[in-house]
Amino acid sequence: MFKKSLLKVLILPFSLVPWLCAGTLFDAKVNALPGQSTEEVGTWIKAHPTLRPRNGEQLFVQKTDTAAQRFTFQASVLPPGRVEFSKDRGTIRSERIAMYDAINGMTFDRLQESLRVIYGLEIYQDYDRAEVVYQYPSQKTVNSARLAKTPIREALKGELRVGSRYVYWVEIAQPKTGKAFTGQMTILLKTDLDKLEKELQIR
Repeated sequence: MFKKSLLKVLILPFSLVPWLCAGTLFDAKVNALPGQSTEEVGTWIKAHPTLRPRNGEQLFVQKTDTAAQRFTFQASVLPPGRVEFSKDRGTIRSERIAMYDAINGMTFDRLQESLRVIYGLEIYQDYDRAEVVYQYPSQKTVNSARLAKTPIREALKGELRVGSRYVYWVEIAQPKTGKAFTGQMTILLKTDLDKLEKELQIR
């Protein structure tokens, strides 16, 4: 079951959480982010008041309130996108927040607020000031998806942002009618930007 604090912050619409302010955020000074060791990130996850992994969970945390609401956090030694071999298995290269909410729906704002709650204001501001370098789907993709009757290609909406510290990939699955139920926010190293952008452009 979700802890009440996690449920309020990540599942309920953030506009309904009056106590969500800078004072409730995790201390940004102890953030563990891509580029740091698996040990550092694992220790940070274990101590995080929102993530609080269960026994056996280390770099992957999953919370479930009901079948209609799920939250996962994963730190990985691999970059996002297609799996590739990595010689360095001791350094985190990406961290991903994924949410599914069939009750309240999912929006970019919900994902951005989750980023702020988990990482604090410094990382949130880096994201907020970041330059958008790629957005999808393009109108050409939408037209071809409709012609080919592949609605998932049209539904996936996202963008890549490059901040002063990290790259941010945010994506939701927005159907043609109705609201989105799933979304993800990934923080990755700048060195992995080109790989991910090329893969998104041709998928």
